[in-house]
Amino acid sequence: MSIEKVSIQDKLALFSDYWSPRIIGELNQQQVKLVKFRGEFIWHHHDHEDEMFLVISGSFTMELRDKSIPLFPGEFIIIPKGVEHRPVAANEVQVMLFEPATTLNTGNQESNLTQRELGKI
Repeated sequence: MSIEKVSIQDKLALFSDYWSPRIIGELNQQQVKLVKFRGEFIWHHHDHEDEMFLVISGSFTMELRDKSIPLFPGEFIIIPKGVEHRPVAANEVQVMLFEPATTLNTGNQESNLTQRELGKI
């Protein structure tokens, strides 16, 4: 096994599509992912997994059914399992995700945004 550092900016430069997370690391059955998004995602929840969203650049609003929470670079939010949510970004945002390897990006919803097989970069 080779231990190497990871450049987040170098990894982000490898893709440009939205709503398609890429795996950049794994630890303790958790995956570290990068994703770019713009626009509105679908309302969904995860029955068994919590999710953490860390903003690298840009900004977005995490919409919950009872409030909206704006997030900016260097800020993160943890969405507990079972909580319905929807990320919304007026402009491109780059986000790091920490979540269990079993997490499906659209949770309990199936849509054209569902990504069953994630690329590793």
